[in-house]
Amino acid sequence: MIFKVILAFSLLLISSVSFGKTSPQQAEPIRVVTLGTFHFNFPNLDVVKVKDDSKIDVLSNKYQRQLEVIAQQLKTFNPTHIVVEHKAEKQNELSDSYKNYLSNKPTQTDQLPRSEVYQLGFRLAEKLGHKTLFAVDTWGKRYPQVDKVLNDEVKVAEFGKYYKNNPDNAMRYDTGNPVYKSQSITAELLRINNEKHIKKSLGNYLIGHFKFENEENEENEYFGADFETGRWFNRNLRIFRNIQRVPTQPGDRILVIFGSGHMNLLNLFFDASPEYKREPLEKYLSISK
Repeated sequence: MIFKVILAFSLLLISSVSFGKTSPQQAEPIRVVTLGTFHFNFPNLDVVKVKDDSKIDVLSNKYQRQLEVIAQQLKTFNPTHIVVEHKAEKQNELSDSYKNYLSNKPTQTDQLPRSEVYQLGFRLAEKLGHKTLFAVDTWGKRYPQVDKVLNDEVKVAEFGKYYKNNPDNAMRYDTGNPVYKSQSITAELLRINNEKHIKKSLGNYLIGHFKFENEENEENEYFGADFETGRWFNRNLRIFRNIQRVPTQPGDRILVIFGSGHMNLLNLFFDASPEYKREPLEKYLSISK
């Protein structure tokens, strides 16, 4: 009986492969533009901190004019959906904020919060007549043995020391200094979305603390790799899964507004996926002459 089941399953697999070429034509892929951003409100939650004298105030007239130009340019992509770096479990909060914005639209968008979610996301969604934006951010899932270490004050202090002073720091890929102050927000967005920078930056997640190991416990001999798996790789896979959950149909267009650091994985996922076709940001965003 078991042999018959295995044989039937094998024949099913063979038939699937054999007749794959005659299957219906694949639906038109969903076009995607990823806009990696710096955080307009400078929360300084990342490892690399921005000094006060390097920050800009996006609510000032100068930068509000620049953001208006950026929104007008991105409008030419005509996205049917805009996804943003806002926690997925707070979708209702985001939708309510956007509805309130539409109902009580301030005369100046400089009255909105500084975050790019509002300054770019809301601004563009309103221009396109969208009813909402889509929150897709989330955290990754950690291994139990990683949590065990992170809940031990002595061990977490040891890991923290290595994290900041590991021997690989000199190998970290540095994209250079921001140019939003010396040039423009557009110039900075184009700089940090440079394909070379994005690909190289992924290497920073494969050195340093990625190699940290707890030799005292065999369970944690891959501690650094397991830690980064949850913190970064799993998190971005979950973000991508949330984007897949956005209600779309063939031919739709998605604009992804997210911290630029995430693009070293999100772009890779979009490029590999048969569901999506990623288009270059430079096609829709350029420095005005």
